[in-house]
Amino acid sequence: MAASHSSAGRYILTSVALFTAIGPFLADFNTTHVYNPSWPAHAKFHNGQTMSMGVFLGLSTLYYTWRTPATPDSLFTATMLATAYYITQLSSWFYPGAKPGPEASPEDFPQLWLSLGIFALSAGAYALERKRIRGMKME
Repeated sequence: MAASHSSAGRYILTSVALFTAIGPFLADFNTTHVYNPSWPAHAKFHNGQTMSMGVFLGLSTLYYTWRTPATPDSLFTATMLATAYYITQLSSWFYPGAKPGPEASPEDFPQLWLSLGIFALSAGAYALERKRIRGMKME
C-alpha cells in the first residue's frame, strides 16, 4: 500500500503554525498590551518582539513542515519550531516579578493550558508524520 503524500500530522502542524503566527496579534494588539497607555515604551518593544517572533516561528514551522523531500530532520525541526514559542512563554513565569496575568495564581495562567494543548497537538502530529515518512521509505 502506497503511503500518502500528506497526512493529518502535516495539517496539525500547519494549524499550530498559523495559530502561532496569528494568535499573539489577536491576544495582544489591543488596549491590554500594545495600546496600553500605562505600559512603558520598552515593555511595548518587547511585546512587539514577541509578536514578531510568533510570525517568524509560524512561518518557519510551515517551511519545515511542507518542504520536500520530507525527512526526519525536517520534521523534528518543524516540531521544535512549532513548540518554541510556548516553551518560552511558560518559562517566562520564572523571571523575577513576572506574572502571566493580573494575579499570580494557577487560575490566572490560561497560557498554561494553551501551551500544554499545543505540546500535545505537536507531539501527535510528530508521531503521525514520522509514521508517514517511514512508510514512504519502505516503498
